[in-house]
Amino acid sequence: MSSGSDQQAKRLYTDQELVVRALEDKHGFAAIVSRYEAPLMRYISRLGCRSTASAQDLLQEIFIKTYLHLNDYDQSFPFSSWIYRIAHNEIISFFRKEKVRPSVLDRDTELFLLETLVSDLGAGEPEHQRHSPEEVQSAVNALDSKYREVIVLKFFEGKSYEEISDILQIPEGTVATLINRAKKKMKSILDKA
Repeated sequence: MSSGSDQQAKRLYTDQELVVRALEDKHGFAAIVSRYEAPLMRYISRLGCRSTASAQDLLQEIFIKTYLHLNDYDQSFPFSSWIYRIAHNEIISFFRKEKVRPSVLDRDTELFLLETLVSDLGAGEPEHQRHSPEEVQSAVNALDSKYREVIVLKFFEGKSYEEISDILQIPEGTVATLINRAKKKMKSILDKA
């Protein structure tokens, strides 16, 4: 079988099957890296890491921690939530260590995500159409980290309340409360703009 066929076959495996293969053979971990490299890099960027070198370092640390703790993964839960939790913890540790305030959404390619967020906020109605993407971006950036994190996970990573609960290790009800409060804070910020 060619390497192209190997690549296609790896994509057909579930996350749990990839974990089993990686536990049996360390070379099997490459399929997990291949599947999660791009999504995790986007997540790192969306949570505010602007330095490409730092983002690459963070991604490497996430995969190292994932590999080292693969035996700890409980296969009764989604692997994506587990690896995103590792990523979340690494990113937050990075920001604390570097003493920087993250900034999100500075790329034109994410305008459609901003539109989705604005629409969900009800800010897409005619009286709110005066807000530019930069103002919406500024509103997201102005949120406290606990609110920004749930907004990024919900609207930019497309995670469900259950997945966000798993990633942040908080109850689903708290996730819903944080999202609602974040949306109210964003509306307030946008109304002042």
